[in-house]
Amino acid sequence: MSIIRSSPLGQTTPYADQYDATLLYPIARAPQRDALGLSARLPFLGADLWTAFELSWLNARGKPQVALAHITVPCESANMIESKSLKLYLGSFSNSRFADAAEVLTHLRTDLNEAAWRGAVVQSSVGVKLIAAEQFDREPLYELDGLSLDRLDLDCDAYTPASQLLSSQTDKAPVSEVLTSNLLKSNCPVTGQPDWASVQINYFGPQIDQAGLLRYIVSFRNHNGFHEDCVERMFMDIQTRCQTHKLSVYARYTRRGGLDINPFRTSFPQALPANVRTGRQ
Repeated sequence: MSIIRSSPLGQTTPYADQYDATLLYPIARAPQRDALGLSARLPFLGADLWTAFELSWLNARGKPQVALAHITVPCESANMIESKSLKLYLGSFSNSRFADAAEVLTHLRTDLNEAAWRGAVVQSSVGVKLIAAEQFDREPLYELDGLSLDRLDLDCDAYTPASQLLSSQTDKAPVSEVLTSNLLKSNCPVTGQPDWASVQINYFGPQIDQAGLLRYIVSFRNHNGFHEDCVERMFMDIQTRCQTHKLSVYARYTRRGGLDINPFRTSFPQALPANVRTGRQ
């Protein structure tokens, strides 16, 4: 946590307007994963799907250009990228001149890869896709598929992660279900700011008690944790307590600072979900 506190997160920080790759601040995933009992051999695959809504630069003639950026950070990367540092880094493009969008894309890919894998051997690349202004209207809204747990009328009284609320019918035939909730909330571990999300649980295995699962999701309400860590904790708790045969957990968090972060973790190989925002995003 001392390393995190020395980051730009939660501090008054000057905003650079000239391109500066050194603004990116990686945070090692290992300490948070050690706390979950995870070894170097991860029990899941997946990625963190980012959307950057505030990206602008100058063309060779000094005219401002704008774009959206979809960023895919592999979950096996050595580091997360601290969100405020990414905002500062993207802001540093604003008064810098580039020949074209392709040059901007090259910088983004190179710099984000270096930050994600700093101190380790690169295993899989960070993906970056730019969406030009004339394509903005092709960016759809799409709610997460699945049966909503929020329909359940129940009492909740746990607001820190309570894995004991999870259970499943291990004495009955396995089922396949996709369950969703809009009631996930956690807090930034440094600033305490609220982070709001929708979550989707897709599994095959003993049928999970839905009331317990919803109470478990709600139990993150006062928890301090990065988005990525919250999803990995949910994955591990559900897999362990409910004895799922297959499991994926996907959360889409509302944006802060022009960025949203959407972690996806799965126990079995499958395509990453499309980075499509929900209505709340």
